[in-house]
Order: sequence, then structure tokens, then C-alpha cells
Amino acid sequence: MATVELRFSALPEHVRTARLVAAAVARRAGVDEAVLDEVRLAVGEACTRAVGLHQLSGVTAPVKVVLIEEEKQFSIEVGDEAPRSAPGDRAPGAAGGDADVEAEEDEMGLAVISGLVDDVEVTAGQHGGLIRMTWPTTPAVAELP
Repeated sequence: MATVELRFSALPEHVRTARLVAAAVARRAGVDEAVLDEVRLAVGEACTRAVGLHQLSGVTAPVKVVLIEEEKQFSIEVGDEAPRSAPGDRAPGAAGGDADVEAEEDEMGLAVISGLVDDVEVTAGQHGGLIRMTWPTTPAVAELP
């Protein structure tokens, strides 16, 4: 099992680099060429979401992207350290307008990812969240001399 780990400051300009690295590693891992655009888009969406959550929460820790090549599958994990609370938990008297818009944008981002990737797991808690996306791989065909 081969693993590549990428960490970057939570700035939008670094998302493109994460997309390019993910596509290159996915190609090397054996992900079908026809699916590479979906990999790029899904990673871009997940990283953009993580960057936004970090900026919104004032988290200075880097966004973490882990690319995992296994025998018959390739997985990408995008992790953030933005704390989440239970839905409906707001400080008394806190305005809900901005939070509602942000929650709606978050749901839209997750819907886009789910539309691009068949195998997606999303977890979130007090210490951040993780999106794990998995694609099947095809074994490399050995070239004959």
C-alpha cells in the first residue's frame, strides 16, 4: 500500500495544487483515465470546502490530503480541523442568517462530491471532519519485450 500525504495552508490558491497532485497519483495508481476529471473535481470541491471551514472557524492548521493506493482501489481523504457542533446548537441570541447560508453551501458541496464519487464517507465532530472518496483501479498490464 502506497500513501502520499499533502498538507497545505487553508488558502484557496493551494486547492489547484491539491487537484493536480491527486490526479497524477490517481493516474499512477491505475484509476481509469475516463474518471480522472471526476477525481480532480471531487478533490477540488472537498479541498475548497475544507479551506472555507478553516477560514470560517479561524483554524490556522493546514488542510490535510492523504492519497492511498491499495490493491484494487484508490482513496483520497481530505481532512479539516474545523470543529463542528450538533445541528441547532447556536449561542443564545446568535444570528442564524449567515450560519444558514454557510450550512446550505456546505450541503451543496457535499452533494456535488456525492454526485461525482460513488463511494464517499463523510465524518465530522468536535475536532474536525474527513471526507473519504474511493475509486476502483485496474491492475497495470505488463508490457511484453
